[in-house]
Amino acid sequence: MTDTAEPLEGTPLIRPSSTDHPLYEKIVEACRSVFDPEIPVNIYDLGLIYTIEVDDENAVNITMTLTAPGCPVAGDMPGWVADAVEPIEGVKQVDVELTWEPIWGMDMMSDEARLELGFM
Repeated sequence: MTDTAEPLEGTPLIRPSSTDHPLYEKIVEACRSVFDPEIPVNIYDLGLIYTIEVDDENAVNITMTLTAPGCPVAGDMPGWVADAVEPIEGVKQVDVELTWEPIWGMDMMSDEARLELGFM
């Protein structure tokens, strides 16, 4: 056994979301209310929200990325996401973590986002 930080082959790069949690769809809708100021598409459909985890206490942990590390709103957008999700009835607390792995790519966009941006 080795002590490397390499993920096991087949391990997903993005943790799965709590899609079966009753608050999940409301959290997704809240994320859809947040827009990257440079792109006229919400951050959820852009594929910037990687994971939405909701624990048994209704604490929400969101892992997200940005389209580029030099994004001018890099310091602000996690707060915008938290501000959008916190008012949802039943949500205890919200933590938003910014990650750069895996790197965001246009293939992460929803079909709606691709259509809106003229890529389809």
